[in-house]
Amino acid sequence: MKQPDPAQGPRRRRARRLVTLWPTMVVGALIWVLLWGDLSWANIISGAVLGALVALAFPLPPIGTATTVRIGPLLHLLGRFVGDLVLASFQVAWTAVVPGRAARGGPTPHGALVSVPLRTDSDLFIATTAGLSSLVPGTLVIDLDRPTRTLRLHVLDIAASGGPEAVRDATLDLEARLLRAFAPSAELARVGLAPYSLDMEERR
Repeated sequence: MKQPDPAQGPRRRRARRLVTLWPTMVVGALIWVLLWGDLSWANIISGAVLGALVALAFPLPPIGTATTVRIGPLLHLLGRFVGDLVLASFQVAWTAVVPGRAARGGPTPHGALVSVPLRTDSDLFIATTAGLSSLVPGTLVIDLDRPTRTLRLHVLDIAASGGPEAVRDATLDLEARLLRAFAPSAELARVGLAPYSLDMEERR
């Protein structure tokens, strides 16, 4: 009977570690392309390599949150996020010319801090909600109170965003779309969210 090679165990663990790096490589490539402002193969590859190196050099402990992937809610999450991204980009661009209008009697944009208590207790979903919120132009997460699961957002133009309640509603809607796309059914039930359905979106 052939004896197992003792070196195969560490090699297998390293191989599994490399396989789990692909999300970090994708995020690294995306951030690198955004930083350079140039979508090219050189930037994509270099960003992916840097993301993998950072994950290998500074490994994080496992979060331990079970996830699932639901294709319909995931597509809805991505579609709404891209739409919010485009709309917010136009709003920020418009805000940039408001000071010139203010000199002629137009409105002056005012920033504000808005606290948003989230429903989920999962570190993974809290961090992802915060990250997606900060990616939308005009909104930046500046603090997280972990015991109360509260995000503190800085909003560039609170009036254009519909006021504090509208910001809270938008952030909670983002959290709900994220949970419906990835959270286990037990987590959805715990926070009181119904599964995603087209009828639900039509009623909104």
